[in-house]
Amino acid sequence: MQKTPLRGRLSAGERFARIFGVLFLLALTMAAPALAVQPDEIMSNPAQEARARNLSRELRCMVCQNQSIDDSSAPLARDLRLLVRERIAKGDSDQQVLDFLVARYGDFVLLKPPFEKSTLPLWLLTPLVLLGGGLALWGYSRRRSKAMQAAADAPPRLSEEEEARLAKLVAEPGEPS
Repeated sequence: MQKTPLRGRLSAGERFARIFGVLFLLALTMAAPALAVQPDEIMSNPAQEARARNLSRELRCMVCQNQSIDDSSAPLARDLRLLVRERIAKGDSDQQVLDFLVARYGDFVLLKPPFEKSTLPLWLLTPLVLLGGGLALWGYSRRRSKAMQAAADAPPRLSEEEEARLAKLVAEPGEPS
């Protein structure tokens, strides 16, 4: 008796489950945070390195924009990480390092910009978009429910047979039904 390949023995559901399992595991491995700090960037003093890592998590990568420089492997993020470590090595406090970077790159370099007049659009844009979307959905559902109510209140349409019978009754004058 000839052996059939594995593919022939699996049902479509089993193949789907295996493919889904492999894709799920692949997605899990990709979802793990990939810290981009290179070994040559790490400071010899563990306390200073911890400060540098904490600051790096608060700073936005200007290339990636939704990643911290701690997570980004972009060359500019590396430069910013090195700059943070350089300022810490010179004896700057965390706030002095942040102030230096904000003076150089603006509030956009911070992942959590301060709530000020200049950053108001950054803070209000998301709630305003959500509010607008909610109002649009509310208006749509109201229009739809009114249309459905109007359709339910309207008299039912006659079939072709009923229309023909009605036309015949209307056309015959004087006969009682």
